[in-house]
Amino acid sequence: MKLPLILINFKCYKEALGEKGLKLAKYCEKISQKYEVTIGVAPQFTEIYRIASKVKIPVFSQHVDALEYGAFTGHVSPLAIKEAGAKGSLVNHSEKRLPLKEIKECVEILRKYKLISVVCVDSIMRGREIARFDPDFIAYEDPFLIGSGRAISMVKPDSVKNFVETIYKINPKVKVLCGAGITSGKDVKKALELGTEGVLVASGVVKAENPKAVIKDFAQAVASQ
Repeated sequence: MKLPLILINFKCYKEALGEKGLKLAKYCEKISQKYEVTIGVAPQFTEIYRIASKVKIPVFSQHVDALEYGAFTGHVSPLAIKEAGAKGSLVNHSEKRLPLKEIKECVEILRKYKLISVVCVDSIMRGREIARFDPDFIAYEDPFLIGSGRAISMVKPDSVKNFVETIYKINPKVKVLCGAGITSGKDVKKALELGTEGVLVASGVVKAENPKAVIKDFAQAVASQ
C-alpha cells in the first residue's frame, strides 16, 4: 500500500450509513485515483461488504476481537472481516479500548491472515509497548482533541514528532499515523512534516459541511509533499 495514508473512520455517524457511506467511499476512490494518494475508509461492520465490493480503495474494519472462529456469539473475527472484503482493521480505538494482551493477540491474528493492523494509542508510553508487537501502523491520537477541530499536528507538534522518533527507535518497521482534530489540508501537511506516514480522521470529514471538499484538500496536501 502506497504511503502516506489518509484513513477515514466512518464511526456510527448517520452521515456515512448505507448508501451515504458508499457514496462517500466512491468519492474517496475518485480523489485517490486523481491525485494518486491512498485513501482508506473504515465503515461499520454491516457496511464492509457493501463498500468493499464496490470500490478499489482499501476498506478497514473499525474493530476486531482477539479470536479466529468458533462459538463466539456477538464477536467480530479478523477472518470474518477479510471474507467481507476488508484489508485490515483498527485496533484499540479510544472508543473501543482493549487490554494490552488482547491488542497483541489481535495484531498476531491479523498478521496471520495478511490483514493490516492499525493500533490506536493515546500516549508515548502505550506506543512503546505496542511497537514491540510489530503492528503495521500505530495511530497516535489525543482523546481530548478528538472531534475538537483542534488538530494534534498543530496543537501538539512536539508531542507528535517525539512520538514518531520514539516508535522508530523501538521498531523502524512500524508506520506512524496521527489523528484527533484534523480538519484541513494544512493539518495533514503538518502531520507529514512531523514524520508521520499519514492521518486517521473521522468527524473532520464525515460531519463536515462539505466532506468532498475536505477530502480533496487532504489529498492535495499529500500530493504536494
